[in-house]
Amino acid sequence: MTDPTKIEALHLVRDLYPGLSSEAQCTRIRSALSQFSITTFEAMRYLDVYDPRARVMQLRNRGETIDTHWQTIFTEAGARHPVGRYTLRMKNGGGYV
Repeated sequence: MTDPTKIEALHLVRDLYPGLSSEAQCTRIRSALSQFSITTFEAMRYLDVYDPRARVMQLRNRGETIDTHWQTIFTEAGARHPVGRYTLRMKNGGGYV
């Protein structure tokens, strides 16, 4: 389950960058990743990004370094479901941290 404080932060990002265009969705994901890692589930549910994988690929193609780690979550129905967790590697003086 996602922490209520994180959900609130994700909703704030969603509201700051409205729209259904791929550009708006990339902006929401990039903004969220600058604060914390997010799962595909969180991006779909709280950032209103229908296919986070495609938006993450667009960001990578623009030069962002985003790592994917697989984890299993439990859905609200109680089912186990594998999801990707994305983490942005922040640039630090030309390198990455």
